Amino acid sequence: MMYFARWKVFAIIGVCLLGILVSLPNLMPRSMLPDWARQISLGLDLRGGSYLLLEVDTSAMVRERLEALVDTARRGAAAANPRILYTGLNATPAERRVSVRVSDPARAEDMARILREAAIVVPAGAGSQQPDIEVTTAPDGLVSATLTEVALRAKAGNAVEQSLEIVRRRVDETGVAEALIARQGTNRILVQLPGVEDPARIKDLLGRTARMTFHLLDEAANLQAPTPPPGTMFLPGDRFQDRYAVRRRVEVDGANLTDARAGQDQNGQWVVNFTFDSIGTRRFADVTRQNVGRPFAIVLDERVITAPNIREPITGGRGQISGSFDVRGANDLSVLLRAGALPAPLTVVEERTVGPELGADAIRAGIISLAVGASFVFLYMGFAYGFFGWLANIALLANLVIMIGVLSVMGATLTLPGIAGIVLTLGTALDANILINERIREEVRNGRTPISSLELGFTKASGTIMDSNLTNLIAMACLYGFGSGPIKGFAVTVAVGTVVQMWTATVVVRLMVATWYRRRRPQTLPV
Repeated sequence: MMYFARWKVFAIIGVCLLGILVSLPNLMPRSMLPDWARQISLGLDLRGGSYLLLEVDTSAMVRERLEALVDTARRGAAAANPRILYTGLNATPAERRVSVRVSDPARAEDMARILREAAIVVPAGAGSQQPDIEVTTAPDGLVSATLTEVALRAKAGNAVEQSLEIVRRRVDETGVAEALIARQGTNRILVQLPGVEDPARIKDLLGRTARMTFHLLDEAANLQAPTPPPGTMFLPGDRFQDRYAVRRRVEVDGANLTDARAGQDQNGQWVVNFTFDSIGTRRFADVTRQNVGRPFAIVLDERVITAPNIREPITGGRGQISGSFDVRGANDLSVLLRAGALPAPLTVVEERTVGPELGADAIRAGIISLAVGASFVFLYMGFAYGFFGWLANIALLANLVIMIGVLSVMGATLTLPGIAGIVLTLGTALDANILINERIREEVRNGRTPISSLELGFTKASGTIMDSNLTNLIAMACLYGFGSGPIKGFAVTVAVGTVVQMWTATVVVRLMVATWYRRRRPQTLPV
């Protein structure tokens, strides 16, 4: 146990030197580092920034689905031969139901068939599927389509997952580095943005649904009427006094966009240039070809951005959104369109902003606590175990450097709980050395020779060290599996420190003791 082959000595020294090499970039400005160098990122509580807790509004998704069913029933009744006459076609979001009373009860089943054909198949668990609506008819001609509970859960789950990905893309497009975006609970999304200096802009970008659609205008509608005619909706324009009669039918969906970039037109005005995919290109060409001379509205989040007249068919799949944009507004809109539309609106339920000064205070407090804790640990080991205690302190420094190097390579984010984990690791790292030194003392008292005491001290203590640290790793695995955010950071820091300190206590310290013993050949051990 006290003999090391030459290759093992070089391997141990190489690991320590590698730990120093990969941890050094943390002492240098990021601008001076090469591309391969990695640093530990500072979390929100250390660097400052914004904390947002967003909630997915599934009620808006229900309303949209019911409105689509209303439109389907209206168009299906008009296209039927003979036409289906009805009254009272409306949606009730609170009951998740669309109802319509057919004038001729004998035609109720025809209306029910139209609604059933509009059903969307959703997963119902155990590999089965079922329609998202349940259609019923009554003898008096009342037809109802109700959104099922299974469909609501499936849609809500899909909406949260899609929103999570879209929020991540929007944050990435803004250039915010090291952001933390994670699902929390059933319908909430946690967003942490370290170093963000303009949280209001980010909040606005994340909160906007950014659903863009293209509609024809209803030129025959009376804009002064209190309610729009069937199949039409009154929407505000980009300016407060504007009002448009927009047909509900979506001619082209913004989901078919492949790119959107801010630019300037020939007059120097800021615009957004967009490009469609093959499906969007075909639909856009068909609509513009069939409606030359008519106004074509571009609607973003139920507001008409612009409604120019179609001068000629647009077949290239490219278009331009003009309006009262400045450079920031055009860039923000292009970011939203590139990232995609949210399936449901997001509302901010909790918001916190941590200033850089508070983060600097937290860093200062963390460094002080780390320095004070390390000093007390070093002094205790030196006074309690003499020379072997100082060897353990050297291994403790190696443990700290290697742990920082490992966290740097992992690209870990350091938070206040993470600093607490490092301080805790420094304390628990000495448990192994205490077990070894106490075992060596015990063997010396039993009258064994120095070399025998060293052999037994390291050999007998290794099993206990392994068992105690394995239980610690199991606890950290549970914290990481069931925790979130800072709790996971704490678990990762302690787990990395635990693995490294097992190696430094049983290998690095043993190498130093073996080297010392071969050179001095002492008759008694300084314990």
